[in-house]
Amino acid sequence: MLVELTMTEQWYRAVLEVDAGIPVIEVAERFGVSRQAVHRWIGWYREEGLDGLANRSSRPRSSPAASWRPRRRREAWAPARSAPPST
Repeated sequence: MLVELTMTEQWYRAVLEVDAGIPVIEVAERFGVSRQAVHRWIGWYREEGLDGLANRSSRPRSSPAASWRPRRRREAWAPARSAPPST
């Protein structure tokens, strides 16, 4: 029977494997992630416990580029039209 685990459960299993003595690089390879990701999960778990492994938002804390101002409209590059010749 195949059981699908939540992200939190997967991350918790990875943390438990490292705590059991399995090298981080091996755990990272088994879970298909970088060793930095495993270290991040371990840090979250140590700081906040199981709640620290809850799936986190990837939304940035700030977006300085989002406060941009619209550019001033450029003047037309074409020469100004002259009046039609008078007849």
